[in-house]
Amino acid sequence: MSIDIQIIEKNGNYKIQVSGQVDLYTSPDLRKAILGSVDKSKDTIIIQLSQVEYMDSSGVATLVEGLRSATKQKKSFKLLSPSHAVRKVLNLSRLETVFAITESNEE
Repeated sequence: MSIDIQIIEKNGNYKIQVSGQVDLYTSPDLRKAILGSVDKSKDTIIIQLSQVEYMDSSGVATLVEGLRSATKQKKSFKLLSPSHAVRKVLNLSRLETVFAITESNEE
């Protein structure tokens, strides 16, 4: 089980590109990347999930924690192009309406 996380800073905002599998073992790495980016970001954090092959409940919990942290700091938190696997788990957990989900990169 592996994950690849790339953090891209542009004009004070952060985009996190995630690929691979987000599960109990890899979600702590994603959590660290998201929370660090939320703290450093000027006002927008985008999580690109188009290359995620698998996500379990720990991955969803990590996204929720990132959203809460961003909301608390009055910052925008968006999911960009979630893969079918991510959409499925968001739908099952009834969170697809909680997150701002976009299909195009509007940086």
